[in-house]
Amino acid sequence: MPHATTRDGTKIRWKELGEGRPVILIHGWPLSADSWDPIMIKLADSGYRAIAYDRRGFGHSDHAAKGYDYDTFSDDLADVMKETGATNDVALVGFSMGGGEIARYMNRHGGKGVSQTVLVSSVVPYMLKTDDNPAGVPQSTFDEMTDGMKKDFRHFFTGFFEDFYGDGILTDKVSQEEKDWAWMTTMHASQYATLQSAGAFATTDFRPDLAHFKVPTLVIHGTKDATVPIDATGRAVADAVPSARLIEYDGEPHAVFATQTDRLANDLLAFLGEGGNHTVKADSEKSSQMA
Repeated sequence: MPHATTRDGTKIRWKELGEGRPVILIHGWPLSADSWDPIMIKLADSGYRAIAYDRRGFGHSDHAAKGYDYDTFSDDLADVMKETGATNDVALVGFSMGGGEIARYMNRHGGKGVSQTVLVSSVVPYMLKTDDNPAGVPQSTFDEMTDGMKKDFRHFFTGFFEDFYGDGILTDKVSQEEKDWAWMTTMHASQYATLQSAGAFATTDFRPDLAHFKVPTLVIHGTKDATVPIDATGRAVADAVPSARLIEYDGEPHAVFATQTDRLANDLLAFLGEGGNHTVKADSEKSSQMA
């Protein structure tokens, strides 16, 4: 399987389907690029080159000893783009914590090569509840998550995926096999990377990055997302970014890639069909520093 070697020597596994305009899909915590498989197939069948990669510490990428911060994550994205040759008229699609890579890339790398962005159930712009972010998630919730992972890593994720997929009292939105896959995928991740990445998406403030979204942006978020609340994230992006358009999935949980696969694919294709060719050419000084 192909790997990109990042600037700090970490090997990042990536995969692709199809030919045409590149669409890079960034997975959420604590899964892998494989979570995008059904969407990749639909994109490839519609004439796009779908590329997905495993974040460092997850899936089949190196379990690096460091680098679990969004500056490094965005550098990894830049290195994957370079390795795959996806450097012009690129659409970036980020799910959950994957939205953070996009936000930081648009700032740190000047959005170089990107013509459209999509944030799906994304943690952008700020997850943590503070005085100036009252709709965020309390620090105590993240502390409980950390304590649960440290106490019994495997048991913690059994319960976590119930909210992630929106299990109900009478009916579940996905099969038990889907949840089993998610649990097994998580067990292949580095526990250290999982803990460090949780800290990164919980506390990173992407609000300063929002001004750098200068291309058409689609925001998709479920109104019943108990993992990443829509008021602090999807709706906040739609209010702050002039180029952003929000589609709310009424009653849907966090994992819309699985609970609303066809709808998500159709919304992505409709947005992509509006065209790229608005590619940002990064500021020459910033580009040379980040290359």
